[in-house]
Amino acid sequence: MPRVDDTTFFESWSTQRKAYKNSARPFLIGLSSGICIGIAILLTIYLGWYQRANMELSSNMNPFVFIIAIVGISIFMAFMYRNYQWEKNEQRYLSIIARKKQTEIKE
Repeated sequence: MPRVDDTTFFESWSTQRKAYKNSARPFLIGLSSGICIGIAILLTIYLGWYQRANMELSSNMNPFVFIIAIVGISIFMAFMYRNYQWEKNEQRYLSIIARKKQTEIKE
């Protein structure tokens, strides 16, 4: 993703910062990354790369619990991704404000 210059970012983030915290787009991006991690775990187990996990799964693992765990991981990843993106943008916004105040004090 190309980096937007500070003035464009400042204008857009000042209008979007309240709505972004509850936005579905970053949540869906995080959800898809969580699902990819879940699919990677499933592939690792079912392809037999880790034999102990494969034995454990076939002996006493309830598949419903396993799917619930993957859904939980996906939702957690989605929540954390959205909060991480919001915090990163908020820090950039606040640093721009601080730089503007510094230049005003020097002038």
